[in-house]
Amino acid sequence: MAKNVLIVDDSEFMRNLLREILEEEFEIAGEAENGVEAIELYEEHSPNLVMMDIVMPIRDGIEATSEIKEENPDSNIIMCTSIGQEEKMKAAIKAGADGYITKPFQKPSVMDAIEDVISA
Repeated sequence: MAKNVLIVDDSEFMRNLLREILEEEFEIAGEAENGVEAIELYEEHSPNLVMMDIVMPIRDGIEATSEIKEENPDSNIIMCTSIGQEEKMKAAIKAGADGYITKPFQKPSVMDAIEDVISA
């Protein structure tokens, strides 16, 4: 089965970066700029994996994660966080995030985080 991933980040630069890292091994199900779009796209595509930025306009990644997890307990959500966001990270884990990666992204660490979540 093709593994497909939803990329959620309000920065187009970050979405492009993640797409480049992921597209060799995953199908990109879609891209969202905020938590509202993330939830809509999740429901539409049921991706195997969501790469979710924490800090976004309209609805942040924590709210979106919480809502997706409520409806889809089996979803796999990896949070994308910037250094210094430890408090938000704790809230994200509480909301149900399965793992996290820290910006700036390096391909090996992204792949390791995904491996941990998907094989768990």
